[in-house]
Amino acid sequence: MTENVRSQLIVILDTNPVWWGQKPSSHTKAQQKMTLTECLDSVMVFAHSHLMMNHSNKLAVIAAHSDQSVFLYPKNVPPTPDLPDSDGVAEVNDGKYELFNQVDKQIEEGVKSLIENCMNGQLYPESLIAGALTMALCYINKTEKSHEESGILSSRILVIKGSEDNTEQYMNLMNAVFTAQKQNVVIDACVLDNDSGLLQQACDITGGIYLKIPQMKGLLQYLLWVFLPDPLERPKLTLPPKVQVDYRAACFCHRNLIDVGYVCSVCLSIFCAFSPICGTCQTTFKIFGPSKGVKKKSKKPG
Repeated sequence: MTENVRSQLIVILDTNPVWWGQKPSSHTKAQQKMTLTECLDSVMVFAHSHLMMNHSNKLAVIAAHSDQSVFLYPKNVPPTPDLPDSDGVAEVNDGKYELFNQVDKQIEEGVKSLIENCMNGQLYPESLIAGALTMALCYINKTEKSHEESGILSSRILVIKGSEDNTEQYMNLMNAVFTAQKQNVVIDACVLDNDSGLLQQACDITGGIYLKIPQMKGLLQYLLWVFLPDPLERPKLTLPPKVQVDYRAACFCHRNLIDVGYVCSVCLSIFCAFSPICGTCQTTFKIFGPSKGVKKKSKKPG
C-alpha cells in the first residue's frame, strides 16, 4: 500500500440480545458459545490492531441491534481522530494509549446503554444488518469527501453476525450491497453461528471475504488472520477459499427464498406465485389464453 492511501474500517457488530442470551444449541455446545462480553473484548483488540497498522487509519463501530442500529464509536459521528505519533501519545492511568482507551470506553458504554434500553421493550430475533450497512455507507461517503485533500481513503466494512437472516431485509440489504459495489467498498462477513445467504451474496458482489468461523473461542485469531489485512494486500496472503454462494432471491409476498418465481416486468419484483396484478407497483397484466390451432386445409383428392 502506498503512503498516501489510508485504510478506514467500519465494524458492524451484531448485538442482538435474543441471540446472545439464548441457550446454545447442540451444534453450538460442541464449539463452546462465547458471551457478548468476550466478543467485545476480541473486537476491541482487533480495532486496536487496525489502528496500529498505520497512524492514519480510521475506525468506526456500529451496533446492529434488534430494533435499531447505532454508532458505538465514534459518538455523534464526528471524523475519527488520527492515532497520534509515538512522541505525542498520551497515556491514562491503566497504561493504555489515550485513543485506545477512548475506543474501548465508548464501545462498552454504547453496548451497555443498548442492553439497558431494550430490557423493557419488545425483543426481536433478527438484527437490523441492512440499516447498519446503510449507516456505514453514509459515514464512508462523508469521511471520504472530508479527506479528499489528504490522500486516498480506502474503506471497507466488516459484519460480525450471530443471529439468523431476516428475509424481510432482502431488498434493503441488496440496495446497500450494490451501492457499496458502486462506491468500491468491500464488505466482509465473519459469521459466528448459522450461515448467512444474504451476507454470502454481499461478500461475493463486493469482492469481500465470507467466513463462518469453526470455533467461536478463536474469534480474535480469525479476525487478525483473515480480516485485518487490507483488501489490497490479500492477494499476497493464503486465506480461506471462497464458499459456494446461495444466490436465491426472496419473494416480495412472503419473504421466502425461492428457486423459481415470477418477476414483474415493470418494477422487477419477485413473487413465488402468479398474480395478474403486481403487489408492488399495482401493474395489471393482460392474460392471454392459449392460441387457437390453425386448421390445415384438407387436400381434395385429385
